[in-house]
Amino acid sequence: MTKTPATLRRVGDLIDAGLVAVERGPELERVGSRYAIAVTPEVAGLIDPSNAEDPIARQFIPDERELNHAAAESADPIGDYKHMPVRGLVHRYPDRVLLKPSHACPVYCRFCFRREMVGPGGDGMSPAELATAYEYIAAHPAIWEVILTGGDPLILAPRRLAAIIDALSAIDHVSVIRLHTRVPVVDPNRVSTALLRALRSPKAVFVALHANHPRELTDEAAAACRRIIDTGIPMVSQSVLLKGVNDDVDVLEALFRRFVALRIKPYYLHQTDLAPGTAHFRTPIATGRVLMAALRGRLSGLCQPEFVLDLPGGHGKVPIGPEYITATEVSGCWDVMDYRENLHRYIEDGESADPNPILKGS
Repeated sequence: MTKTPATLRRVGDLIDAGLVAVERGPELERVGSRYAIAVTPEVAGLIDPSNAEDPIARQFIPDERELNHAAAESADPIGDYKHMPVRGLVHRYPDRVLLKPSHACPVYCRFCFRREMVGPGGDGMSPAELATAYEYIAAHPAIWEVILTGGDPLILAPRRLAAIIDALSAIDHVSVIRLHTRVPVVDPNRVSTALLRALRSPKAVFVALHANHPRELTDEAAAACRRIIDTGIPMVSQSVLLKGVNDDVDVLEALFRRFVALRIKPYYLHQTDLAPGTAHFRTPIATGRVLMAALRGRLSGLCQPEFVLDLPGGHGKVPIGPEYITATEVSGCWDVMDYRENLHRYIEDGESADPNPILKGS
């Protein structure tokens, strides 16, 4: 499909671009009045409008089901506000904080866990609020890492982003600055020389890229990531397990292989959070565990992310992937499953006559 000339921000724009049927317009207007819409030309060009189940469209085109809110869903599903000592800064873990200087994104994912907080009408942090956040970080020497999120930090003007990076770099005990973004995928031309210059720091800088389907990693996206990595900035990935998008072992395998081929280390595969109107995206945890087990035998360790759940209420991320080891009744004796699902007995002291027998399988 030919790229649209500008970001699509209204339901009417989506209809005009042939991405939404006219008859869906009135209902989707209700969705758009509640949750922000933005589809960049790069994303629009990836959508196959002839495929009702297109995995790219599913992530970015509004859906009537977003107005169905389940009882367990929350406007703040991972407890940002509960752990916000000053505006725009979230401190859940002792050694790291989230800093959210902007509420805007180049695109708005339909499954976003901050969908009640982000959007073009949201206020970013003022200079005074940023100064207060820096003071808080400086006053807490246990803070080792600052994670810029939002909104998307790479949507900021390079001069403003550079000022934030410089301020954080000046805090002695901050060793790592991490930025979470979709920009290299959804607006790759924004990864300019000026933006890369803004990311320079004497501290370690990492960029975490959010992508969920291998089709998102186009040649243009790859070139944008290459520009980041070639400046010496390591990249990791974050993906969300989404029904109808990537809840398939072949899709996940292709996605994680593509990341590694681009020199991006798969980092997290997230269970979809309990954000309002996102039930149609959530894959059962049991399904995710089966998928991760299937990937174990198919992919190099470089390609393996950690499957995690961000506990509601701000209690942090926990690994929820498949388990391969079980303690027996004998101390130092374990039953261990290999990737072929053969079960082995492992004796820690190595004194068994057969320290690694196959208990199940062949």
